[in-house]
Amino acid sequence: MLHLRMITPADRTDEIVALVERTVGTAHLAVLPGAARSPEGDLVLCDVAREAADGLLERLGKAGLPEWGSLAVEDVDLMLSRRADTAKEEAPGEGADAIVWQSLVGETHEESTLTVTFLAFLTVATMLAACGVIIDSAILIVGAMAVGPEFGPLAGLCTAIVRRSPRLAWRSLMALLVGFPVAMALTGGFSVLMDWLGLFHEAKFLAPRPQTAFIWQPDAFSFIVAFLAGVAGILSLTSSKSGALIGVAISVTTVPAAANAAVALSYGNWSETRGSAVQLALNLLGIILAGTLTLLAQKWFWARQRERTAQEAGA
Repeated sequence: MLHLRMITPADRTDEIVALVERTVGTAHLAVLPGAARSPEGDLVLCDVAREAADGLLERLGKAGLPEWGSLAVEDVDLMLSRRADTAKEEAPGEGADAIVWQSLVGETHEESTLTVTFLAFLTVATMLAACGVIIDSAILIVGAMAVGPEFGPLAGLCTAIVRRSPRLAWRSLMALLVGFPVAMALTGGFSVLMDWLGLFHEAKFLAPRPQTAFIWQPDAFSFIVAFLAGVAGILSLTSSKSGALIGVAISVTTVPAAANAAVALSYGNWSETRGSAVQLALNLLGIILAGTLTLLAQKWFWARQRERTAQEAGA
């Protein structure tokens, strides 16, 4: 269940209450007249099943509540109520599968912004992957995958395409188009420094690396893995059952390729540089395509669910 806290002018309260009452899947509606001071108005509280929340939030937005009042949404981890159980049963679909688009847009907006912290995480992840490339260590590659923050902009771009949000798309593209080159440039300098210190050796880089050779050898499986990672990432983001290792599933196809390209460039190995760059571009494209298609499929599914519920209510 989600908990909604709304502040509305007294002359608009009845309109908002009517919207809540007409929504299947709501419970625990409470109105506190004159309780709000900034802005002045009434305080309206209610709980709504997650699978019914997106439709209600959309209608509240169209009514103008965010402009002349306020709307806050909170996840409820535990609710013991027979009315809540009934509301969840009446709402269409399953809460774990539902998308709350406003929440998704807000989350991806924050995660897709180009910041110093984002650049720091991406650079550290790429440097860790570079160390893993040199010593052919799967453990270090996995560690780098866990640190990589690039799923945020990728998810933001997918969301922007589906929601037709140019500002979010531009912000996500900037994070990717600036973040990866900066991280790769710094990792290239890091590789030169490590070689000067005697910790990196070109002979090790050129030697057979069975654990990491896939990074710079793109093939059909590269796109398939990226596509599946994109589906898994979006499902994890939109579902209430997010997986803790989803960052690994996404970064498996991006950060290591960026690191290998940076190290190869520092040694003047143009063949591996090109291969890694193609691998990176192919995987980014696969993730974006899969994420966008997954969001479109979820959008279509929930639109059909709302239509079916409306038809049943009108029958």
